[in-house]
Amino acid sequence: MPALELPEDGKLSHNIAHFARALRRAGLPIGPGRVIDAIRAVEAAGFSERADFFWTLHACFVSRPEQRAVFEQVFRLYWRDPQYLEHMMSLMLPAVRGVQEDRLADAAEKRAAEALLDGQGPDLPGRDGDGPQGEDQIEIDATATMSHEERLRTLDFEQMSLAEVAEAKRMLARLSLPVRPLLTRRMRADAGGARIDGRRTLRAALRQGGEVTELSRKSPGARWPNLVVLCDISGSMSQYSRLVLHFVHAVANRRGQGWAKVHAFTFGTRLTNITRHLKNRDVDAALKAAGAEAQDWSGGTRIGTCLRAFNRDWSRRVLGQGAVVLLITDGLDRDDTGALAAEMERLHLSSRRLIWLNPLLRWEGFAPRATGIRAMLPHVDSFRAGHSIASLEALGKAISESRDSGEKARLLAMIGA
Repeated sequence: MPALELPEDGKLSHNIAHFARALRRAGLPIGPGRVIDAIRAVEAAGFSERADFFWTLHACFVSRPEQRAVFEQVFRLYWRDPQYLEHMMSLMLPAVRGVQEDRLADAAEKRAAEALLDGQGPDLPGRDGDGPQGEDQIEIDATATMSHEERLRTLDFEQMSLAEVAEAKRMLARLSLPVRPLLTRRMRADAGGARIDGRRTLRAALRQGGEVTELSRKSPGARWPNLVVLCDISGSMSQYSRLVLHFVHAVANRRGQGWAKVHAFTFGTRLTNITRHLKNRDVDAALKAAGAEAQDWSGGTRIGTCLRAFNRDWSRRVLGQGAVVLLITDGLDRDDTGALAAEMERLHLSSRRLIWLNPLLRWEGFAPRATGIRAMLPHVDSFRAGHSIASLEALGKAISESRDSGEKARLLAMIGA
């Protein structure tokens, strides 16, 4: 770490309070009590080494593993790292990507920048038409642009700002996922049914001295299927998983849309059942409890191992009665692809429909080059994008229409399967 420069005014306690305020804007649950504890801890530990100061504040403000990335970025930006500040400013600016790719923002960098800059940005050269000589000026006609809500529907979850994430969560809470009932072999009384109910007809005749005056009819009954969600919470899927789980929570707690039960599991390096946590009506409390249960959040990925655990321990319990399975993952796996293919095949055979949501499909030139994706793709019914609100809204079509395969056919043709 570079040497830590003291603030010019020397008011360390005030700077720690402002630093805590920036962390709170970035999403960390920090109240006045923690700020007071942090000031007292720094007073006791001293202010001589940057590393000691970092870990002192870390111990006071960070209580969960997923908060570490946000704390680290805000710390570097707040405590006087000019180069890092310049990079944060660049993250806040709209950019047109050329042939050369810019360095992608690390986890929580954009949130840290917005929390500290608080909506402010640097002055751009050429805003008033006085751009650098020799460069083409780009003019954008915004007269026919989409409304804010429509733009938010199609915006990638990873590219959303803090305010956009909060608004997206509210939109996801209003979404529903209706499903059609399944016909069963068990018959029910139906005056307009196509089949005659002999038993009911004879019972009615016995009550009238054996004379048949009316034929009773019946039709197949209906029942609602289960919804099973397997959500990848590894490092590459962290932001997508948080918003998808908001959507799953809304589905699990919305009455009258058809699902018999909603079962939710997270996986990274291990499988975790979070179904009981999603029953909490408060979405923040539900996801906080789910995060505490899943200790492998933002870690590695072992899809094959986790699917094996699900097939062994849970498939018979939750996949009965024509369950629909939503698999949310990017398919980037470290396990043996042979075992992964076998577990995917077993999962496919155990479910009525297996729908794979992959955020990598947001790229127009996406191709199934990863071995994990190649092993999983033949064993799903539908392969669709899962990176935006619009992609989650389209799930209803994939569930209700048995012929819907999404991008599966096109990608299978690319790999020659």
